[in-house]
Amino acid sequence: NLNDLSFDQRMMWSNYVKGTLQSLKNKHHEINGANLVVFGNVPQGAGLSSSASFEIAIVKAFASLYQLDIDGIDAALIGQQAENDFVGCNCGIMDQLISAMGQQGHAMLLDCKDLSFEDAPIPDDLAILIVNSNVKRGLVDSEYNLRRQQCEQVARYFDKSALREVTMKMLNSAKDHIEPVLFKRARHVISENDRTYASLDALRNNDISAISAAMKGSHASMRDDFEVTTKEIDGLVEIIDAVLGNEGGVRMTGGGFGGCVVALVPTAMIEQVKEVVNSKYETEFGLEPSIYLCTATQGAFR
Repeated sequence: NLNDLSFDQRMMWSNYVKGTLQSLKNKHHEINGANLVVFGNVPQGAGLSSSASFEIAIVKAFASLYQLDIDGIDAALIGQQAENDFVGCNCGIMDQLISAMGQQGHAMLLDCKDLSFEDAPIPDDLAILIVNSNVKRGLVDSEYNLRRQQCEQVARYFDKSALREVTMKMLNSAKDHIEPVLFKRARHVISENDRTYASLDALRNNDISAISAAMKGSHASMRDDFEVTTKEIDGLVEIIDAVLGNEGGVRMTGGGFGGCVVALVPTAMIEQVKEVVNSKYETEFGLEPSIYLCTATQGAFR
């Protein structure tokens, strides 16, 4: 009932519907109900933005049903608000915005501060391979919110609204005045921002070795500074990296503490990577991996 959108602890998935509709009603009072059938092929609890894509699908459905004037930025903000205020996960807006505004065959560099973005083509001879470690994760119950709080602490130290405005030089100059754990958290975020710029250039220049180096550095930083990986995720990255070398890249994807790794794999090496993962991962960790060959497709509001 739209007049009783209360949190349901027993049926967690329904809260993403309720939260999205509550956010939608705040801006579009004219909406009424709908009978919905929900299905999908995005694995839940795997760090693949299943909740964000679900929220955007709900906004798209109601925008179509009631001819609402909503663009992709609006849709992303509605989805983020649902997560923050209703579900209780203090997530950013990246996942919702790529679901709404992705461009087919392209990666997106998003500035989460002003919501501007640039697209870069994914080379035709690179495939997106997702490997699910099948270590289940839950952002609300994990340390995701704690990581966010730690980063906000460091931003406040520099009197900035976000680490987006802090440079590595600024951070290093204040190292003696920041708690070591907070310093590591901030170093990950700031260095990751630098890697995203490097990756944008690398994609546009079809520089595979630079993409490889950026993804390798990204995973090491998540493992050592942000401390959000698991032994299974690290193992998957090592298994795939041993095959790819500098001909592709691999790193954890999502909020951490389980879930998936993403690899950019030359099309000629796809079967080789699959075989190595299938032969080594379960032997080493006792879990069967799930492998998905993906493409970058058009966003719901693009």
